[in-house]
Amino acid sequence: MKTIKLTHPHSLNDIEMPQLAMALGYFDGVHRGHQEVILTAKKTAEEKGLKSAVMTFDPHPSVVLRKNIQHVEAITTLQDKIDLVAKLEIDYLFIVQFSEEFAALLPQEFVDQYIIRLNVKHVIAGFDYSYGRLGKGTMETLPFHSRSAFEQTTISKQTDHDRKISSTLIREVLRNGDVEYASRLLNRPHKVNGTVIHGDKRGRTIGFPTANIELDGAYIIPPTGVYAVRFQIGDEIYNGVCNIGYKPTFYDEKKLKPSIEVHIFEFNKSIYGKNVSIFWYKRIRSEQKFGSIDELIQQIGKDKASAEQFFQDLQD
Repeated sequence: MKTIKLTHPHSLNDIEMPQLAMALGYFDGVHRGHQEVILTAKKTAEEKGLKSAVMTFDPHPSVVLRKNIQHVEAITTLQDKIDLVAKLEIDYLFIVQFSEEFAALLPQEFVDQYIIRLNVKHVIAGFDYSYGRLGKGTMETLPFHSRSAFEQTTISKQTDHDRKISSTLIREVLRNGDVEYASRLLNRPHKVNGTVIHGDKRGRTIGFPTANIELDGAYIIPPTGVYAVRFQIGDEIYNGVCNIGYKPTFYDEKKLKPSIEVHIFEFNKSIYGKNVSIFWYKRIRSEQKFGSIDELIQQIGKDKASAEQFFQDLQD
């Protein structure tokens, strides 16, 4: 896949690009609904002898349009999104820098400069996709703005149990801790990337050493509690149990942000500074304060057994 980053105004033109079937969207999460849009673009390209393409935007429009927002909690970072689109075997990925100037484009200007000028012959997007200043362009206005230069396919609402599959829904269920349902909506477990950092090293003194993780981006994470997770270091994947929280058994004062600690099963290596990934599979329990260290140790043992049983059942 060839990744092309565009800033407004861009200098590409149709002479430099092959004829394209392009999926349009922000695609945070690249969830089941997004996959339907992107794979339809891929199928359309194959049927019409075109190259497949995806156009997305960075940063999130809210960061640019709403001055009080510095970042949006992402299901996927930009790099995650690039990796996921590449796995779908798309030929071209366009990443357009979302700026105030770009946001000010009239719908016709957006179509002229970012669709027709890029040699797009077929556009694929969801039924609620909008474009141009104030989102005034819609899939209903697109035939008019196309100047007959391309065709379009509108993907209908994708649902799960009558609920629209959307990034908003996935953020909602992740905030509620329902990582299992999030996995179903994403077609894969929710994943975050991070780096192993030094913690207070208390886990090793009670028989459950943990890897402390500092996230690589503004990911949305589940609420405090204990989770069955898988943990990836390089090409190796291990089962584990993750605690997100403020460790109330040890600290009375709440820190600014929760720590993310993973006890990796059958693992005994030093991995400080390593880039790792956490895959969220199941919420085991909420965070709680214990009356003694012994109570905590007993509960961690139960948590570990619950996670091990979950992964055993997953294999069976």
